[in-house]
Amino acid sequence: MMGWLGLIGKDKKENLNKGLEKTKESVFTKLSRAVIGKSKVDEEVLDNLEEVLVSSDVGVETTLRIIERIEARVAKDKYLNTNELNTILKEEIVALLDQDSSPADFDFSLPVRDIPYVIMVVGVNGSGKTTTIAKLAYQYKNTGKKVLLGAADTFRAAAIDQLQIWADRAGVPVIKQKMGSDPASVAYDSVKSAVAGSYDVVIIDTAGRLHNKINLMSELSKIKRVMEKVLKGAPHEVLLVLDGSTGQNAFEQAKQFTAVTDVTAMAITKLDGTAKGGVVIGISDQFKIPVKYIGIGEKLDDLQIFNRFEFVDSLFSS
Repeated sequence: MMGWLGLIGKDKKENLNKGLEKTKESVFTKLSRAVIGKSKVDEEVLDNLEEVLVSSDVGVETTLRIIERIEARVAKDKYLNTNELNTILKEEIVALLDQDSSPADFDFSLPVRDIPYVIMVVGVNGSGKTTTIAKLAYQYKNTGKKVLLGAADTFRAAAIDQLQIWADRAGVPVIKQKMGSDPASVAYDSVKSAVAGSYDVVIIDTAGRLHNKINLMSELSKIKRVMEKVLKGAPHEVLLVLDGSTGQNAFEQAKQFTAVTDVTAMAITKLDGTAKGGVVIGISDQFKIPVKYIGIGEKLDDLQIFNRFEFVDSLFSS
């Protein structure tokens, strides 16, 4: 297994530790109650641990898989000290995520292909979609890429204005039309402009309404079709943004969006200031779609590549 340290750099690791502080405090408080008065990991401790993981928003199915792995280890090793529980948890959760082939080596480089690289971003309103787009744009720009944004969430005027504000902060241009315009038309113009202007990457915002799945599916399908007309293979990535602070609701959002479009990667936001960070483990395990990014703050550089080793280490290290 890969070593725990030196994978994302000291500053980013400190930011990750800080961003996950509330989740960590909550998990440790619950864990200490789970093992109080116990010297070894027995059935009662495992029952208590199951409760800790479920109440930490890891999700029932993933929790049961983790408990099974620890039970197998207890059976094999015969005696496990409760002091070792954090280490065991870290190792077994990472092994579980590793088994699911959740990539640990993403970065902010682009795949080798003809430019531009087109990313379509989906997610409910309020999930942190707009800020994630701006943070992504900022990161790509910092690696020397030429970035363009497309404001295809035309359902709300506020969405277009908000994207413009964040784009100005990131220092990247936006293709936009007035509120109520056809989102596919904005996406078409954005990709066309990106091709004409030799942009490296174009990121398309889309509306996040879930009240009518049929409308959402047809809108996202149409956006994809018109982009493909301009550039074969576009969009190259469909990124689903989920609000991690909503805990189990994030699972529901993931189910809804993966049902209506081909999501290829996920970003889980708002993990700072919430005790529900365990949801990242469950979503990463359950959906078999790579969690690519995590948001741990409001600043432009507060979007990190999700690295399962470092994430689990930050969550379960005393």
